[in-house]
Amino acid sequence: MKLAELYRHVKPEAAKLEKEIESAIVSNHDVLERTSSHILQAGGKRIRPVFVLLSAKCSSYDFDEIKKVAVPLELIHMASLVHDDVIDDADTRRGRETIKSRWDNRTAMYTGDFLFAKAIQKAAESQYLDVHPILSRAMREMCIGEIEQLRDQYNADQSLKDYLRRIRRKTALLISVSCELGAVVSGADESLRRALKWYGYYAGMAFQITDDILDFTGSEKELGKPAGSDLIQGNITLPALYAMQEDKELNQMIRRYTNDPERAELPMDEVIRRLRNTTAVARSRELADAYVHKAVMMLKPFSGSDTDALVRIAHFIGGRRF
Repeated sequence: MKLAELYRHVKPEAAKLEKEIESAIVSNHDVLERTSSHILQAGGKRIRPVFVLLSAKCSSYDFDEIKKVAVPLELIHMASLVHDDVIDDADTRRGRETIKSRWDNRTAMYTGDFLFAKAIQKAAESQYLDVHPILSRAMREMCIGEIEQLRDQYNADQSLKDYLRRIRRKTALLISVSCELGAVVSGADESLRRALKWYGYYAGMAFQITDDILDFTGSEKELGKPAGSDLIQGNITLPALYAMQEDKELNQMIRRYTNDPERAELPMDEVIRRLRNTTAVARSRELADAYVHKAVMMLKPFSGSDTDALVRIAHFIGGRRF
């Protein structure tokens, strides 16, 4: 089953949001419009706007209000990807050239800034006052997450706590905000709003952990990038942390690379083979499953047709293989 099948009842609205995102990146500057269109056309799951839609379905549904938060959230996500590619010196994303590769680093950074500005401009149209402090806090925390990733880059001594704190800010927070804002703009009561906020947080944690697992278990065709790319870029994720605890030789291989990434080579085929021979993938899946369970439990008091899709998506996130 594909993710889109789980929210087919809101596909018409999702298609409308795609058009709204396209309209939002229109610029009177040719380069900015071309670079913004480039990242938009790279595709993606658009999971954040979908979470807004589905969360709003749990209460009073008003598409004109929904789009004023769903579009900014996707623009913020797109901007963070553009900046990530500069930080990670990534040449491809989802099998396409990155903006920094096709143009240059400065153009990529300005494109990310442009998308952030467009997000703020669009969010300012919302009549709900809670939208603005929630979005501003999210953007601030995401920036801290980026700094933390820079700090932890090539750091083989980071802890599980360091990793979880980083992915909370880099991924889980924006999914949590997507669900919370869907509740806000649909006038949900405080208990449902809180449940959706925490559902999104737990689902977001599971989403990122699963992504990090797939970086070692997926193929280049499935991932749109070489397997092990995160580790090559110095980002030590949960499966690598677990595998380093079990395999001393793998631990040494990774440390040699992180101590001198400019000159040391990382035999990725050997790294992946060794990692798969440990319990790292299974342990990582267990943690992702625990977060999925927490997400589902947040919605249990509100069970019904409107929350069923969110429950199914949480299970899909934990079980996906690419």
